[in-house]
Amino acid sequence: MHIPTPEEEAIRDLARTRADLVTDRTRSRHRLSKFLLRHGHVYRAGVQWTAGHETWIRHVRFDDTALTQTFSHYRAVVAGLDAHLAAVESDLKVYLDQGPFADAVGRLCAYRGVTELGALTLSAEVCDWRRFPRATSLMGFCGLVPSEYSSGERTKRGRITKWGNVHLRTQLVESAWAHQHRPAVGSTIKKRQERCGVDTVTRAWAAQLHLCSKFRRLAERKNSRNIVVTAIARELAGFLWAEMAA
Repeated sequence: MHIPTPEEEAIRDLARTRADLVTDRTRSRHRLSKFLLRHGHVYRAGVQWTAGHETWIRHVRFDDTALTQTFSHYRAVVAGLDAHLAAVESDLKVYLDQGPFADAVGRLCAYRGVTELGALTLSAEVCDWRRFPRATSLMGFCGLVPSEYSSGERTKRGRITKWGNVHLRTQLVESAWAHQHRPAVGSTIKKRQERCGVDTVTRAWAAQLHLCSKFRRLAERKNSRNIVVTAIARELAGFLWAEMAA
């Protein structure tokens, strides 16, 4: 078994810093959105936190001085976290194509939904993929396996355990959402796959076909998209383990 080096652990800590900042930014955005909603300012022109939404926020005005000050403080927190997150991501990009995880990043980001920074996070959290003898071992390590309640000859399975590595599970779930659309290889994925071998590209395409098809079938049967994406994240973990153990 490979023991993480000090450099590998340091990169992992930096990747976790990014994850913490993403969580903090999401919470600050929610606070700002709820504040605007309470006072009748609702964005109806599309998806929030896009360029259009940012322009709309800049034009929001309040008559009351205290409300204007509150609005200004909420916006400052969001802007500060945006800048901080951008700085951390800039630091992380140095390790995408050099250092101990460069090869793993190049192979993992060939898979749909796995960005380069996402691949670095996965690599830093797992470190040694071969320490898991089977894909199900990695799934359990992520907390993506169903809980089990057994009594005598009766076995009942419930929700996922959510035990194990939360950073790894969060990244897999985030990547799994990309499979809700039809299978395709866009310009971004194609560019990332240029640094991979033919075998990796072939496995990535097979994984995409399977996961997109399964996402569509499950979405037709399940009422909750969260249940569907969790199932896809669990299988994505298996495909990534197979790639890194190949």
